[in-house]
Amino acid sequence: MNRTFAQVDVFTATPYLGNPVAVVMDGTGLTCAQMQAFTDWTHLSEATFVLPPTHPQADYSLRIFCPGRELPFAGHPTLGSCHAWLHFGGVPKGDDVVQECGVGLVHIRRQGQRLSFAAPPLRRAGPLSEDEVGRIAHGLGLNREDILHHAWCDNGPQWRGVMLASASRLLSLKPDAQALAGLEVGLVAPLDLALTANKTEPAEAFEVRAFFPGLGGLTEDPVTGSLNAALGEWLIGAGLAPTRYVARQGTALGRAGRVEVRRDEKGQIWVGGDSVVCIQGHVVI
Repeated sequence: MNRTFAQVDVFTATPYLGNPVAVVMDGTGLTCAQMQAFTDWTHLSEATFVLPPTHPQADYSLRIFCPGRELPFAGHPTLGSCHAWLHFGGVPKGDDVVQECGVGLVHIRRQGQRLSFAAPPLRRAGPLSEDEVGRIAHGLGLNREDILHHAWCDNGPQWRGVMLASASRLLSLKPDAQALAGLEVGLVAPLDLALTANKTEPAEAFEVRAFFPGLGGLTEDPVTGSLNAALGEWLIGAGLAPTRYVARQGTALGRAGRVEVRRDEKGQIWVGGDSVVCIQGHVVI
């Protein structure tokens, strides 16, 4: 069956500098095995399948797959899928687009071409165990004292957040895949100089890297919405970050992802950025 398809580059306004997601606009009738097989075939970090909503407030339902498994939530697939849904004529019921997925309802706001999702609450927070911190330090080739702060950042994916002192040190790391096997590790470090593009834009304040288990071992994700959402919950809540900032991610992979993170007056964390459709057409599944 031919199904409308888009490949969307997320967290960038310039094609091929962000993180792509494959979006199948009609997943009706597909089995989990078919969705997983298609996802694995794309060789992307995620593929999504848009379905009719089952909740009365939702505009659509979304199933999100990464190589080898289904995810209850992921950030860049949420924004990329919403961008594709709007691109192909989707009209939300209210001011926000409401996505139904494994973690429940996710609200997505529009500011021109820029979309932001409301970060789901953390499923697990608080510091990591010292055993895990030691294992992560070893896997990154660091001394224990190089890790300034650490926390669980579990909002679906079980991210373990680690803060280093230097963005340049973060970018130089070459993780040991065997030592970090099975772990989802998010690294963050402040930039040496916070960069502000103009008076209306928040400063680029942090460099981020994300590593997770893939089919071929440890994989680095170009730009990661779920991790940046969880990092925002942690860092802003702990007073380690301003209430609005931009994180850079993908630098080590030759990408230029930019993720805007902000906390509103109600305490809700919003995570957003630009997206662009790079491929559109039909796929046979």
